[in-house]
Amino acid sequence: MALSRVCWARSAVWGSVVTPGHFFTRRLQLGRSGLAWGAPRSSKLHLSPKADVKNLMSYVVTKTKAINGKYHRFLGRHFPRFYVLYTIFMKGIISIPPFANYLVFLLMYLFPRQLLIRHFWTPKQQTDFLDIYHAFRKQSHPEIISYLEKVIPLISDAGLRWHLTDLCTKIQRGTHPAIHDILALRECFSNHPLGVNQLQALHVKALSRAMLLTSYLPPPLLRHRLKTRTTVIHQLDKALAKLGIGQLTAQEVKSACYLRGLNSTHIGEDRCRTWLGEWLQISCSLKETELSLLLHNVVLLSTNYLGTRR
Repeated sequence: MALSRVCWARSAVWGSVVTPGHFFTRRLQLGRSGLAWGAPRSSKLHLSPKADVKNLMSYVVTKTKAINGKYHRFLGRHFPRFYVLYTIFMKGIISIPPFANYLVFLLMYLFPRQLLIRHFWTPKQQTDFLDIYHAFRKQSHPEIISYLEKVIPLISDAGLRWHLTDLCTKIQRGTHPAIHDILALRECFSNHPLGVNQLQALHVKALSRAMLLTSYLPPPLLRHRLKTRTTVIHQLDKALAKLGIGQLTAQEVKSACYLRGLNSTHIGEDRCRTWLGEWLQISCSLKETELSLLLHNVVLLSTNYLGTRR
């Protein structure tokens, strides 16, 4: 009786009579449905988060490459000359930061002297910009002459002291020195105190500015750069002397003069050829140990070229 009452009480709570067989069958069905619910889905209907991100990135990269290719073909087809400039700067420092390539056009327009090479300047820009660069190196000329005057007491030979004093005085008075005035000082510039390795640090910095080289480097490195530049010019001078100045065009003559210190933008072709002939005569007379004189010749021979002569 007690057992039957318990069973009837449970049936009242659950709403139905629960028999052992029915309870076992229900649990078996739940177990099977649970296995069915936990079964893995088909691979066609499911993608992992990593795969989704990878596919998205691949799509974006592909589309970006396609758009960039169309952009380059458009520039090359419609603006071929400008496309050459664009590709040059795209491969340089400007295009390294992300999205910086879009600033190339604006920067080239705003800063043509700093970003464009000389071949892409307009004729007016060439004249203006070369004047600016020559003004930079001309600022160091008085400083270099003063350094030469300071080392005069250090020269042991009295004759060389007199020649250097006379040369500095002529330049300061506005007289263009003669070739023999410069060649008379070859011995001074081959060793102490005016050899390249014996020059003071400030003297080396001033010469670097006169050669349009940066002066913000340690003196040993500046000396190495000056030696390298002077050696290259000396070798070019020998080759040019064999070829002959007459074989050069007017533009080539002016460029050669400007490289060697003369502002040839406002000087006639004939005067430029005359000056270049004087330079070659001095340069081809010097030995490798006397190239410090050729380095100073950038200042000595170019100063007061259109002034009076002795």
